[in-house]
Amino acid sequence: MQAIKALTERVSTGRLVSPAPSSDQIEVLLQAAMRAADHGRLQPWRFLLIKEEAREHLGELFCRAALSSQPDLTPEVQNKCRAMPQRAPLLLVVIARLAEHPKVPAEEQLLSAGAAAQNIVNTAFALGLGAMWRTGEMAYHPEVLAGLGLAANEKLVGYIYLGTPATPPAAPKVSAVADFLQVWP
Repeated sequence: MQAIKALTERVSTGRLVSPAPSSDQIEVLLQAAMRAADHGRLQPWRFLLIKEEAREHLGELFCRAALSSQPDLTPEVQNKCRAMPQRAPLLLVVIARLAEHPKVPAEEQLLSAGAAAQNIVNTAFALGLGAMWRTGEMAYHPEVLAGLGLAANEKLVGYIYLGTPATPPAAPKVSAVADFLQVWP
């Protein structure tokens, strides 16, 4: 797929099925992530690959975290938490590694890790894969962050759900650029 077409027509894909991206495709996704804008060349990111039965472990972690916040959760809500990682055959967790730096503030490092996540999503679309960048409560819950092994200087940027689109991607909503552009001053 042409780069401009991929960038201007990319859409998120919520319904993902097997097969998951191949090892070669995962390599390409991560190579693209590593090309994100990166002030100071700090490479302020790392990635966790969650596939197969590890998705069940993540679902259990989500359920435990939810129960620690709300012990009276219904069995239906608990099952929903367990099922969240099953929405795709593979997940890439994007983590920002924030370092003290005299010229690159933590905010810029976090934005750079976000750019790495966006590069993954864009590249997935260009490869014909489906992708959905998800966050929500389980991206910020202390028990989930600890369970995933995040250090004190790390932030979870998002879960990138990856797989094969269950249906053809929807046409992108086209917005008028002029609605978002202002000439200054």
